[in-house]
Amino acid sequence: MAEKIRIIGVPMDLGASRRGVDMGPSALRVAGLQSRLKQLGRQVEDIGNISVRQPEEQHYGEKSAKYLEEIAETCKGLADMVRKTLEEDLIPLVLGGDHSIAVGTTAGAAEHFGKESKRIGMIWLDAHGDMNTPESSPSGNVHGMPLASIMGYGPAALTSLATVKPMVEPRNVVMVGIRELDSKERRLVKESGVHIFTMRDIDERGMRDVMSEALRFAGDDTAGVAVSLDMDFVDPSDAPGVGTAVRGGATYREAHLALEMIADSRRMVSFEIVEINPVIDVHNTTAILGVELILSGLGKKIL
Repeated sequence: MAEKIRIIGVPMDLGASRRGVDMGPSALRVAGLQSRLKQLGRQVEDIGNISVRQPEEQHYGEKSAKYLEEIAETCKGLADMVRKTLEEDLIPLVLGGDHSIAVGTTAGAAEHFGKESKRIGMIWLDAHGDMNTPESSPSGNVHGMPLASIMGYGPAALTSLATVKPMVEPRNVVMVGIRELDSKERRLVKESGVHIFTMRDIDERGMRDVMSEALRFAGDDTAGVAVSLDMDFVDPSDAPGVGTAVRGGATYREAHLALEMIADSRRMVSFEIVEINPVIDVHNTTAILGVELILSGLGKKIL
């Protein structure tokens, strides 16, 4: 895992119905992200935000995949920046924005390692599966489709962002903390071959066992692991300001343990954090926790 970090902001809320997650990158920066990372002894470069079109600027297009063209355009720019960041031996730390940006982050990482004929794994920390396609989505919101697109299911505008197809093999994709799936989405989750650990698995086995297996599956014959953290992975009692809150999520300490174990593995190749909505947050609580979890994922220890 590289020691230098490049922060990339992606203020996008085109993929969701509720507005506000476009302010997530600013909330994380206000919470002291850069200074806290430097306290870890890391070199940090913040390149600001990628340009994103506003919903008011154009029609949403097809109801089954709203703002698909604009989202794909942003993800293409993000993929190029992530690829360039990895080529320069820096860790890309991507600040969202809604979860549709994950296609761009992953495409860039997959492209970089694909040039060396290597594959990457994925750990997806989320309350939701995000494995809808335009045909199965009940809302047409693209932030519910990125993981499916990463594995090659869904619109070509997203699945073709990298020359490596699929961007991540389903056997190397691990979903952790899942507790809400759409009815048609369940079928693809079951048939795809991904590894899924629901909140029941965490309840019964504990976060330590779950993350040990998650890292083993994601790291099996891969160059490293891309980590995608949706803040609704954490229970709303600790993370109230998220795009789509679902009760019964990871506790404060469970979330930290998950990220600490990822850091201990030293296999992380990219890190993104998404779906922080300051409009409905309480005193920037969710962004402050987000910064803490980023630090745990990048090696901060209690002792």
